[in-house]
Amino acid sequence: MFVQRLVGSLLVGSLCLSCAHAQVKVGVVSSSTGPIALVGIPQKNTVPLMPAKAGGQTIQYISLDDGSDPTAAVSAFKKLISEEKVDAIIGPSGSPNAMGVIQFAAEAGVPMLAPVGTAAVVLPMNEQKKWVFKTTQNDDLIASALIEHMVKTGIKTVGFIGTADPYGDNWHKVFSELAAKKNIKVVAAERFQRQDTSLTAQSLKILAARPDAVLIAAPGSSSVMPQTTLFDQGYKGKFYQTHGAALPDFLKLGGKKVEGTILAASLMLVLDQVPDSNASKKVASEYAKAYEKANGSKPATFGANVYDAGLLLEKAIPVALKKGKPGTPAFRSALRDALEQIHELPATQGVYTMSPSDHSGFDERGRELITVANGQWTLVK
Repeated sequence: MFVQRLVGSLLVGSLCLSCAHAQVKVGVVSSSTGPIALVGIPQKNTVPLMPAKAGGQTIQYISLDDGSDPTAAVSAFKKLISEEKVDAIIGPSGSPNAMGVIQFAAEAGVPMLAPVGTAAVVLPMNEQKKWVFKTTQNDDLIASALIEHMVKTGIKTVGFIGTADPYGDNWHKVFSELAAKKNIKVVAAERFQRQDTSLTAQSLKILAARPDAVLIAAPGSSSVMPQTTLFDQGYKGKFYQTHGAALPDFLKLGGKKVEGTILAASLMLVLDQVPDSNASKKVASEYAKAYEKANGSKPATFGANVYDAGLLLEKAIPVALKKGKPGTPAFRSALRDALEQIHELPATQGVYTMSPSDHSGFDERGRELITVANGQWTLVK
């Protein structure tokens, strides 16, 4: 009798162990505290809204906060990989944090879905970056929309001010190259740290160059101070922002000083203004409603970037399961391959079509030209 009970217990344990291995484990690293918390909080809040199952398997999300610190992001990634044995990681929130963890994801063979601004996480493609997929529009897609508007409105000279990190670095490179092709000259270029409390010196140099317009390349709340400082110092030209400013707090913090700003970003900012024929409107609307119901506020675009990562995994997991079981190197490798093969997937930010050379996957359907009018995001028509 005892032997029968022992065998039964071992059998149950074996079955439970099998179930545990069948579960897909996904790590999520966000900066829900620290200087870029306005980016990380909506990302953390989005996790409970993401797909709970795919391919008949449950998905367990393990969420960690890196406090906006690149060193802590590395520690979080290592913990998720070595201790939690995750099959994929979504995050981290900031571009510097993301650049610092790519090697660890690649070495472990764990796909990384980065909801960050800089295209440097996926370009130029190499053996490490082939493990990274990006759920925001690449800088050139956004920059080209801004430049088109500049050309139409007669802008000939631009002052650039961006963060002194991979986000600002790549934006300066991409924008300068594309602008030069349209005979638009960058006449001043300044940098600042996200945590800076004064930008007087940088703004005075921008003013001295007397540009027709100023482009600010900064993510989250750090996008506001350069513009309000220049406004206070009497700058009368046009302001342009990147998709890093695509959050409700940009309007709250900037107030009347950001009126008339032009930026290019996803449809999330102007959902009620885009036509129903837009391929992403239904998905984006459902996410926005679910987020508002759960959190009592509208989501920032940054949360939608994490939600899209969940949709990409939901699509790729059933394909990867044909090659291996969750928790195995074979499954993770197959998951990477499946993500790379995703074609025409509508999500909140646009329509994803990945390829071996394109791990962002957006085309013009992933951007809208938007302005601030009467304190509200307004579609430019």
